[in-house]
Amino acid sequence: MSLIIASQLESDFNRSLGRHPSGPTLIDVAEDEPWTAADEADILLVRPSLAWRQCAHARPDIWPGRLKWVYSASAGVDFYPDWLLEAPLVTCGRGVASEEIADYVIAAIYAYAKNLEAVTVRSRDQWTQASLGRVSGTTIGIVGLGAIGAAVARRGLALGAQVVGLRRSGAQSGISGVQHVRDLKTLVAEADHIVIAVPGTAETRHLFNEALFAGIKPGAHIINVARGSVIDQDALIDALDRGRLGFATLDVAEPEPLPEGHALYSHPRVRLTPHISSNYGLIRHRLLEKVNDDLSRFVRGEKPSDIVDPARGY
Repeated sequence: MSLIIASQLESDFNRSLGRHPSGPTLIDVAEDEPWTAADEADILLVRPSLAWRQCAHARPDIWPGRLKWVYSASAGVDFYPDWLLEAPLVTCGRGVASEEIADYVIAAIYAYAKNLEAVTVRSRDQWTQASLGRVSGTTIGIVGLGAIGAAVARRGLALGAQVVGLRRSGAQSGISGVQHVRDLKTLVAEADHIVIAVPGTAETRHLFNEALFAGIKPGAHIINVARGSVIDQDALIDALDRGRLGFATLDVAEPEPLPEGHALYSHPRVRLTPHISSNYGLIRHRLLEKVNDDLSRFVRGEKPSDIVDPARGY
């Protein structure tokens, strides 16, 4: 009998997955209660829909039902309720969007360093010399050297920047040219551009706080492509207002979307984008390749990639 896969993803994706050599049966899920598929599916393929957030505190009696495996299309699992991790096996889409997100980071670095809009002339009397910032010779600090951080590091090194990195595990990244620092305080004191690429967990909540901003390199540019919860947003705004921090590029916030009128929408030293750095719509084929490969491993009795550790939350 073929595996039954209940999927929250779009119909084109599901049709393609249904052509896997194992011949799985794809079924739809109830958008408002996707967990109910646990009663009839072997595998549940999920995405961070609002229904999961609304059910955060109420573990359904049905869960985990007959499920053998929950596969999160997103790299992070912090959007889902804690009880989702009670499934026998939970994996995630880690690495699928790393190259796209790294491109976003480099674009943000250049946009801040060069700021071509500010030096664009629109009349003859504006034709005057202006200094541009540099990327080569600056220091890029990366907090979290997983798939995203590693992709940023490779690009930064290729651009002639010095790259310093910090891994929570303390292990080396294996990327030649990356200098590993001993702690976060050291990294923020050295870096001109600080890239946040850590998972959103209880341990990383408000990792960037008032005390850390007090020791940051004056004029530094912070780029958050992780989770909004990693930054204390009030402390961030204060650091920007005091001129301690030069600029912030934020692709994430807490909550998402921010309430109307929030200071981050209009702050002159903030570039806020609506959680789009993954370029979601253009990399679906990469997720499909990953899911197909993991499904092949699963049917052979092997472990799929990127198993989530319930204790660590990623």
